[in-house]
Amino acid sequence: MTPFATFCLRMGDNALILGQRTGEWCGHAPVLEEDIAFANMGLDLIGQTQQWFGMIAEELGQSPDKLAFFRGEREYLNTLLVEQPNTDFAHALMRQYLFDAWHLPMLEGLVTSSNQQIAELAAKAVKEVRYHIDRSRDLIIRLGDGSDESHRRMQDALDWLWPFTADLLARDDADAALVAEGVIPEGERIATRFAQETAETFAKATLTAPEGPRRTGGRTGNHSEHMGYLLAVMQSVPRAHPDARW
Repeated sequence: MTPFATFCLRMGDNALILGQRTGEWCGHAPVLEEDIAFANMGLDLIGQTQQWFGMIAEELGQSPDKLAFFRGEREYLNTLLVEQPNTDFAHALMRQYLFDAWHLPMLEGLVTSSNQQIAELAAKAVKEVRYHIDRSRDLIIRLGDGSDESHRRMQDALDWLWPFTADLLARDDADAALVAEGVIPEGERIATRFAQETAETFAKATLTAPEGPRRTGGRTGNHSEHMGYLLAVMQSVPRAHPDARW
């Protein structure tokens, strides 16, 4: 698989899997406003997935639908962060914020990509993601600096999810090749923006990012134990009715 296809698959898988996790809150969020917001963000992410997959469908010989629903667990290249479960609403909010803090600078860098298709996709998606992070950042601050209970829940969520952010910032030879061609931004630039964003937000939210081991592997198909269960749900209908048309 070419570096270009690898990158598009990673971006598409991130959006797809987080969109699935986000969609799980539909009808279950604690208040109606959040129910609608999570559903809308999920739709944004699934729309981005279709565009990422559409750019590589011909090269990989599979339609976007096939790429979404008919691969095995090890064939998905999403980061470990996005597949983590909806333990509670605090975890869902923190997972969304940490992803947004990486996603926004990545898309802003891709707006000037030497690849016109990527640049056009990023120019549209970045508008959606600016809304995503404005919302998630505000809630992280309000709940982190809120009551003792809300602070405890947000800190617990951060303690659990922070180690997986290393997977967001990881780079390999495929990324290096695309950086050299001007297709994607340099990793240090994204890491610096991510660090600045999270440090400022956590200071306002009175939260502390934990120290300790960091976890990677999802970008190369080595997933956490949660991924298989997620795929079993997400793929059940397409696999049961592979020729269905809606």
